[in-house]
Amino acid sequence: MSTLDDIDIRLIAALRRDGRASISDLAAKLKLARATVRSRIERLMASGEIAGFTALTRADVTAAPVRGLTMIGIEGRGTERIVAHLQGMPAVQAVHSTNGRWDLIIELATDTLQELDDTLVRIRRFEGITTSETNLLLSSRRASTRR
Repeated sequence: MSTLDDIDIRLIAALRRDGRASISDLAAKLKLARATVRSRIERLMASGEIAGFTALTRADVTAAPVRGLTMIGIEGRGTERIVAHLQGMPAVQAVHSTNGRWDLIIELATDTLQELDDTLVRIRRFEGITTSETNLLLSSRRASTRR
């Protein structure tokens, strides 16, 4: 990974806010020459720091209103089996392995609290899960920089 300076960080943040912004608009916002912005973007893409650009659909930005993070502890060697079960559940958005107190962190999204509760009951019944803790997400903000 390349070392990012302040200009790179500000440029990436601007692109995260609007990936379709023109070079001219980015240059004006960042108070840089268009050639500088263009060469920075090309360098960041060539180094892999910017991996690509994407389009967000309505479904991407219309999040289920009830979201949470569930941390689970697993007994023994059943992690892969549990991950496979979790990935098959509609409410599960992502499964993250981690270190420390918890073995997995699960991102959940449902339309209602009852759906979330039903999902948690199912998860807690998986053989090998010894403990869990769930926190509701009240609001989310995407990071605008990566250091």
